[in-house]
Amino acid sequence: MVDLEELDKNKMPKHLAIIMDGNGRWAKKQGKLRVFGHENGVKTVRETVENCVRLELQYLTLYTFSTENWNRPKIEIDTLMRILVSSLKKELKTFSKNNIRLNAIGDIESLPKRANKELKEVMEKTRENTGMTLTLALSYGAREELKNAVKQISTKVKNNIISIENIDETIINNHLYTHDLPDVDLLVRTSGEHRISNFLLWQIAYAELYFVDVFWPDFSSQHLAEAIKSYQNRERRFGKTSEQLN
Repeated sequence: MVDLEELDKNKMPKHLAIIMDGNGRWAKKQGKLRVFGHENGVKTVRETVENCVRLELQYLTLYTFSTENWNRPKIEIDTLMRILVSSLKKELKTFSKNNIRLNAIGDIESLPKRANKELKEVMEKTRENTGMTLTLALSYGAREELKNAVKQISTKVKNNIISIENIDETIINNHLYTHDLPDVDLLVRTSGEHRISNFLLWQIAYAELYFVDVFWPDFSSQHLAEAIKSYQNRERRFGKTSEQLN
Protein backbone atom coordinates (compact mmCIF):
# COMPACT_ATOMS: atom_id res chain seq x y z
CA MET A 1 0.00 0.00 0.00
CA VAL A 2 1.05 3.59 -0.70
CA ASP A 3 1.17 6.23 2.04
CA LEU A 4 0.14 9.85 1.57
CA GLU A 5 3.73 10.95 2.20
CA GLU A 6 4.92 9.00 -0.85
CA LEU A 7 2.79 10.98 -3.33
CA ASP A 8 4.26 13.52 -5.72
CA LYS A 9 3.02 16.90 -4.52
CA ASN A 10 3.64 18.34 -8.01
CA LYS A 11 1.20 15.94 -9.68
CA MET A 12 -1.86 16.26 -7.46
CA PRO A 13 -5.33 16.34 -9.01
CA LYS A 14 -6.75 19.85 -8.77
CA HIS A 15 -10.31 18.55 -8.33
CA LEU A 16 -11.06 15.20 -6.68
CA ALA A 17 -14.63 13.88 -6.65
CA ILE A 18 -15.78 10.85 -4.67
CA ILE A 19 -18.87 8.67 -4.90
CA MET A 20 -19.10 7.49 -1.28
CA ASP A 21 -20.85 4.16 -1.77
CA GLY A 22 -21.51 1.19 0.50
CA ASN A 23 -22.57 2.51 3.91
CA GLY A 24 -25.69 0.37 4.03
CA ARG A 25 -24.01 -2.80 2.82
CA TRP A 26 -21.16 -2.25 5.28
CA ALA A 27 -23.67 -2.15 8.15
CA LYS A 28 -25.65 -5.12 6.84
CA LYS A 29 -22.47 -7.19 6.64
CA GLN A 30 -22.04 -6.61 10.38
CA GLY A 31 -25.65 -7.39 11.17
CA LYS A 32 -26.44 -3.74 11.92
CA LEU A 33 -29.06 -1.28 10.67
CA ARG A 34 -28.18 0.90 7.66
CA VAL A 35 -28.03 3.98 9.91
CA PHE A 36 -24.98 2.46 11.61
CA GLY A 37 -23.22 2.51 8.25
CA HIS A 38 -24.14 6.13 7.57
CA GLU A 39 -22.89 7.22 11.01
CA ASN A 40 -19.57 5.48 10.45
CA GLY A 41 -19.39 6.92 6.96
CA VAL A 42 -19.31 10.40 8.52
CA LYS A 43 -16.07 9.49 10.31
CA THR A 44 -14.56 8.52 6.96
CA VAL A 45 -15.68 11.84 5.47
CA ARG A 46 -13.90 13.72 8.26
CA GLU A 47 -10.69 11.73 7.83
CA THR A 48 -10.77 12.06 4.04
CA VAL A 49 -11.33 15.83 4.19
CA GLU A 50 -8.44 16.22 6.63
CA ASN A 51 -6.18 14.08 4.44
CA CYS A 52 -7.06 16.15 1.37
CA VAL A 53 -6.18 19.31 3.30
CA ARG A 54 -2.83 17.73 4.21
CA LEU A 55 -2.24 17.02 0.52
CA GLU A 56 -3.16 20.64 -0.28
CA LEU A 57 -5.86 19.65 -2.77
CA GLN A 58 -7.80 22.64 -4.03
CA TYR A 59 -11.22 21.08 -4.64
CA LEU A 60 -12.97 18.07 -3.13
CA THR A 61 -16.53 17.17 -4.14
CA LEU A 62 -18.49 14.46 -2.30
CA TYR A 63 -21.63 12.76 -3.65
CA THR A 64 -23.62 13.08 -0.44
CA PHE A 65 -27.28 12.64 -1.42
CA SER A 66 -28.61 12.09 -4.94
CA THR A 67 -32.00 12.99 -6.42
CA GLU A 68 -32.67 9.23 -6.60
CA ASN A 69 -32.00 8.87 -2.86
CA TRP A 70 -35.34 10.56 -2.16
CA ASN A 71 -36.89 7.20 -3.16
CA ARG A 72 -35.38 5.47 -0.13
CA PRO A 73 -37.49 4.65 2.97
CA LYS A 74 -38.55 7.80 4.87
CA ILE A 75 -36.84 6.66 8.07
CA GLU A 76 -33.49 6.41 6.26
CA ILE A 77 -33.92 9.81 4.59
CA ASP A 78 -34.81 11.39 7.95
CA THR A 79 -31.72 9.80 9.51
CA LEU A 80 -29.46 11.05 6.71
CA MET A 81 -30.80 14.59 7.10
CA ARG A 82 -30.32 14.43 10.88
CA ILE A 83 -26.72 13.28 10.37
CA LEU A 84 -26.19 16.11 7.87
CA VAL A 85 -27.37 18.77 10.33
CA SER A 86 -25.37 17.41 13.27
CA SER A 87 -22.24 16.96 11.13
CA LEU A 88 -22.37 20.51 9.81
CA LYS A 89 -22.63 21.86 13.36
CA LYS A 90 -19.73 19.72 14.58
CA GLU A 91 -17.44 20.39 11.63
CA LEU A 92 -17.69 24.19 11.51
CA LYS A 93 -14.65 24.50 13.81
CA THR A 94 -12.72 22.06 11.63
CA PHE A 95 -13.60 24.06 8.50
CA SER A 96 -12.42 27.29 10.13
CA LYS A 97 -9.25 25.71 11.52
CA ASN A 98 -8.30 24.26 8.12
CA ASN A 99 -9.40 27.30 6.09
CA ILE A 100 -12.00 25.17 4.21
CA ARG A 101 -14.77 26.83 2.22
CA LEU A 102 -17.99 24.81 2.24
CA ASN A 103 -19.96 24.75 -0.99
CA ALA A 104 -23.04 22.81 -2.10
CA ILE A 105 -24.51 21.81 -5.47
CA GLY A 106 -27.90 20.36 -6.31
CA ASP A 107 -31.51 21.22 -5.57
CA ILE A 108 -30.69 22.61 -2.13
CA GLU A 109 -34.16 24.09 -1.68
CA SER A 110 -35.66 20.58 -1.65
CA LEU A 111 -33.82 19.74 1.58
CA PRO A 112 -35.78 19.83 4.86
CA LYS A 113 -35.95 23.35 6.31
CA ARG A 114 -33.55 22.68 9.18
CA ALA A 115 -30.93 21.01 6.97
CA ASN A 116 -31.21 23.81 4.41
CA LYS A 117 -30.80 26.47 7.11
CA GLU A 118 -27.77 24.80 8.74
CA LEU A 119 -26.11 24.24 5.37
CA LYS A 120 -26.50 27.87 4.29
CA GLU A 121 -25.26 29.15 7.66
CA VAL A 122 -22.06 27.10 7.51
CA MET A 123 -21.52 28.07 3.86
CA GLU A 124 -21.87 31.74 4.81
CA LYS A 125 -19.52 31.43 7.80
CA THR A 126 -16.81 29.79 5.65
CA ARG A 127 -17.35 31.95 2.54
CA GLU A 128 -14.14 33.94 3.02
CA ASN A 129 -11.93 30.89 3.62
CA THR A 130 -9.24 30.55 0.97
CA GLY A 131 -8.06 26.96 1.37
CA MET A 132 -9.69 23.86 -0.07
CA THR A 133 -13.24 24.14 -1.40
CA LEU A 134 -15.32 21.24 -0.07
CA THR A 135 -18.46 20.75 -2.16
CA LEU A 136 -21.35 18.58 -1.00
CA ALA A 137 -23.59 17.28 -3.78
CA LEU A 138 -27.00 17.28 -2.08
CA SER A 139 -30.24 16.34 -3.80
CA TYR A 140 -27.99 16.29 -6.83
CA GLY A 141 -28.54 14.64 -10.20
CA ALA A 142 -26.47 15.38 -13.29
CA ARG A 143 -29.38 14.91 -15.71
CA GLU A 144 -31.48 17.34 -13.66
CA GLU A 145 -28.55 19.78 -13.69
CA LEU A 146 -28.22 19.57 -17.47
CA LYS A 147 -31.98 19.86 -17.96
CA ASN A 148 -32.04 23.03 -15.85
CA ALA A 149 -29.11 24.46 -17.80
CA VAL A 150 -30.90 23.83 -21.12
CA LYS A 151 -34.02 25.54 -19.79
CA GLN A 152 -32.08 28.59 -18.59
CA ILE A 153 -30.16 28.93 -21.85
CA SER A 154 -33.34 28.43 -23.91
CA THR A 155 -35.09 31.20 -21.96
CA LYS A 156 -32.17 33.55 -22.60
CA VAL A 157 -32.18 32.69 -26.32
CA LYS A 158 -35.93 33.34 -26.43
CA ASN A 159 -35.41 36.73 -24.76
CA ASN A 160 -32.51 37.61 -27.08
CA ILE A 161 -29.98 37.60 -24.21
CA ILE A 162 -27.94 34.82 -25.87
CA SER A 163 -27.78 34.02 -29.58
CA ILE A 164 -27.81 30.37 -30.65
CA GLU A 165 -24.57 30.92 -32.56
CA ASN A 166 -22.77 31.95 -29.36
CA ILE A 167 -23.67 28.86 -27.33
CA ASP A 168 -20.41 27.08 -26.52
CA GLU A 169 -18.95 25.05 -23.66
CA THR A 170 -18.33 28.18 -21.60
CA ILE A 171 -21.99 29.21 -21.85
CA ILE A 172 -23.09 25.73 -20.79
CA ASN A 173 -20.57 25.66 -17.93
CA ASN A 174 -21.86 29.01 -16.67
CA HIS A 175 -25.36 27.56 -16.27
CA LEU A 176 -24.37 24.46 -14.29
CA TYR A 177 -24.38 24.11 -10.49
CA THR A 178 -20.59 23.82 -10.75
CA HIS A 179 -20.04 27.08 -12.65
CA ASP A 180 -17.37 28.18 -10.15
CA LEU A 181 -15.56 24.82 -10.01
CA PRO A 182 -12.96 23.38 -12.42
CA ASP A 183 -13.58 20.09 -14.23
CA VAL A 184 -12.94 16.93 -12.23
CA ASP A 185 -9.45 15.42 -12.60
CA LEU A 186 -9.98 12.23 -10.60
CA LEU A 187 -13.26 10.46 -9.78
CA VAL A 188 -13.14 7.75 -7.11
CA ARG A 189 -15.97 5.33 -6.31
CA THR A 190 -15.97 2.94 -3.37
CA SER A 191 -17.83 -0.37 -2.81
CA GLY A 192 -16.64 -2.16 -5.95
CA GLU A 193 -19.42 -0.80 -8.17
CA HIS A 194 -18.30 0.44 -11.58
CA ARG A 195 -20.94 3.06 -12.28
CA ILE A 196 -21.12 6.86 -12.43
CA SER A 197 -24.68 6.96 -11.04
CA ASN A 198 -25.74 10.29 -12.54
CA PHE A 199 -22.85 12.22 -10.95
CA LEU A 200 -21.15 15.18 -12.64
CA LEU A 201 -21.66 13.76 -16.15
CA TRP A 202 -20.51 16.94 -17.91
CA GLN A 203 -17.67 17.71 -15.49
CA ILE A 204 -15.98 14.27 -15.68
CA ALA A 205 -15.60 14.29 -19.47
CA TYR A 206 -11.81 13.87 -19.15
CA ALA A 207 -11.54 12.70 -15.54
CA GLU A 208 -9.50 9.67 -14.59
CA LEU A 209 -11.76 7.02 -13.03
CA TYR A 210 -10.72 4.88 -10.07
CA PHE A 211 -12.86 2.15 -8.50
CA VAL A 212 -11.91 0.62 -5.16
CA ASP A 213 -13.38 -2.59 -3.74
CA VAL A 214 -14.05 -1.40 -0.17
CA PHE A 215 -17.21 0.04 1.35
CA TRP A 216 -17.05 3.74 2.20
CA PRO A 217 -16.67 3.34 6.02
CA ASP A 218 -13.50 1.28 5.36
CA PHE A 219 -11.97 3.80 2.92
CA SER A 220 -8.64 4.76 4.53
CA SER A 221 -5.83 7.22 3.95
CA GLN A 222 -3.97 4.42 2.19
CA HIS A 223 -6.89 3.84 -0.20
CA LEU A 224 -6.88 7.57 -0.94
CA ALA A 225 -3.13 7.46 -1.54
CA GLU A 226 -3.51 4.46 -3.87
CA ALA A 227 -6.16 6.31 -5.90
CA ILE A 228 -4.01 9.42 -6.28
CA LYS A 229 -0.91 7.34 -7.02
CA SER A 230 -2.82 5.61 -9.82
CA TYR A 231 -3.81 9.04 -11.16
CA GLN A 232 -0.20 10.22 -11.04
CA ASN A 233 0.95 7.19 -13.02
CA ARG A 234 -1.49 7.78 -15.87
CA GLU A 235 -0.88 9.81 -19.01
CA ARG A 236 -3.62 12.40 -19.53
CA ARG A 237 -3.75 13.06 -23.28
CA PHE A 238 -7.05 14.94 -23.72
CA GLY A 239 -7.43 13.56 -27.23
CA LYS A 240 -3.79 14.12 -28.24
CA THR A 241 -1.11 11.49 -28.84
CA SER A 242 1.72 10.67 -26.43
CA GLU A 243 4.18 12.16 -28.90
CA GLN A 244 2.35 15.49 -28.90
CA LEU A 245 2.63 15.71 -25.12
CA ASN A 246 6.39 15.02 -25.06
